[in-house]
Amino acid sequence: MNVTSKLREAKASERKREMGESYNGVFQEMEETEPVSPTGQYFTSSVISVSVVAVLESQHPIDDSQTTSLLRHVFLPINPRFSSVMVKDKNGIKHWKKVEVKLQDHVKVPTFPQGKSPDFYDGCFTDYLSKVATDQLPLTKPLWEIHIVKYPTTTAAGNVVFKLHHALGDGYSLMGALLSCLQRADNPAIPLTFPAFNPKTEARRAHVSICRNFSRAVSGVINT
Repeated sequence: MNVTSKLREAKASERKREMGESYNGVFQEMEETEPVSPTGQYFTSSVISVSVVAVLESQHPIDDSQTTSLLRHVFLPINPRFSSVMVKDKNGIKHWKKVEVKLQDHVKVPTFPQGKSPDFYDGCFTDYLSKVATDQLPLTKPLWEIHIVKYPTTTAAGNVVFKLHHALGDGYSLMGALLSCLQRADNPAIPLTFPAFNPKTEARRAHVSICRNFSRAVSGVINT
């Protein structure tokens, strides 16, 4: 994937956008605010808090030197909610209000013991991912985080973890937004492609697996 060319395109087409005051507890009034959907309000209530967590595995060691520029010029413009917080009006109704995003508050780079094996880092990454999934996102800043894990596991040279609150959108739309930030390394002009999914093949495999497990279960009963 070629993030450099994507970044150049974003910078060339970027327009200056009106931003709110920094989210330090005091918000500058803006001309327009977007009401939060009923689903979004429920997902940020005291009853429940739901986030979407996605992991991007990298075949090569991760260079995070362009992270800030990529987020600023490519990621944030995708959806205004990525640079907005929830605020309540005088009637208690929640609205999205745009703020100035402090990217350093949203990018996390964990530190693990150095010089260990990929198997060791598998455990570290699993534990870290569990913590990321269970921690709640603070409502005082835009509802997303990116975690850059530079340690090699048995399946990847590095991992990037995206955590986005479900109030920002459903899993399908959020994954589409993330994938729109990426380009093919061999030819950026060609859209990203993924291995085809064949429902018939998967169903056949599932059927064979069920039959095989049933046969083993029956055999075990007969033998005992």
